[in-house]
Amino acid sequence: MAAERVFTVAGKEFTDHLTSRKFLVILALLLMFALLGMHQGIDQYNKNLESYNQQLQVAGDSAGPGMMPERPSILSVFGYLVSSLIPFGGMLAIATGFDLISKEKESRSLKTLLAHPVYRDEVINGKALGGVAALGVALVTAFALTLAVLLVCSIVPTAGEVAAIGVIGFASLLYLLAFFALALALSVVTKESGHAVIYGLALFFAIAFLLPVFGTALGDVVAGDPPQRPEMPVTVDGRPVDEAVWMAYEEECRQHTGEMEEYRGRRQVVTDTVNLFSPIVSYHAVVWPVADPSGMPLEDAEDQIWRGVAALIVFSSVFFAVAYGKFMRMDIR
Repeated sequence: MAAERVFTVAGKEFTDHLTSRKFLVILALLLMFALLGMHQGIDQYNKNLESYNQQLQVAGDSAGPGMMPERPSILSVFGYLVSSLIPFGGMLAIATGFDLISKEKESRSLKTLLAHPVYRDEVINGKALGGVAALGVALVTAFALTLAVLLVCSIVPTAGEVAAIGVIGFASLLYLLAFFALALALSVVTKESGHAVIYGLALFFAIAFLLPVFGTALGDVVAGDPPQRPEMPVTVDGRPVDEAVWMAYEEECRQHTGEMEEYRGRRQVVTDTVNLFSPIVSYHAVVWPVADPSGMPLEDAEDQIWRGVAALIVFSSVFFAVAYGKFMRMDIR
């Protein structure tokens, strides 16, 4: 495999994507809803900032250490951008990858392409690289537009917020790559682009809406019925009739609390395992601890972020491996 030929194929695919009508239409929708989300996010940020300033005036010098209100972060604005990226970013990624190979098969140009001095691995890697570059341009455009609007509104991020925005951007790219790899695999497996886009959108909505519900239901089935809370003994005017019976009841309540924790743990393990197959859930797991760091302890947030990143990388790698292996063995006539 020669890097020069890979980049040649990638450059052609990159240009085709940026001049493609479907790519530009979905990108325009993404940016439009991102702008709408930014407007809502900036309004909410300004309200939070006004409330913060009022709390500072009330607190004054009388507030002790640790009593001062927490300054609102502009990362909440990017939460609205993430909400737009989840549906439209996923559809943009599918639109970018669903016809990379199937289009060539339909037009019978794939055989002509491979007749040139280029190998199959250079074709599939070049097409994938060109699609990833196009998605990267779309993502950079959305984030740059968001930052530009913030600066116009005189909202300047701190160094820590810039680092957090970088993490959100990296997670967003992994999220787009996950659905791009899925669409690329469908493009190789299916014979027609129409089938690839239908299957891709069907899988997207199944992963977005049905998989979390299935994970919760499967967790309930595997965990079984929840332990029953012990029945409270008879009391008179709020006081127990028999002290020994009441002490036994309190011991049963403590046992019930432990059993409920074990039950929730079993159910959560099953749900988390199923959700590993959902890039949307993994994307949430990475983004929201960064956008709202006060939501959970730092150690738990770090574990959740690394698990989400690993799940997104594995998801993309599996489907790209499927596309690569199938394309390398494809019978082209």
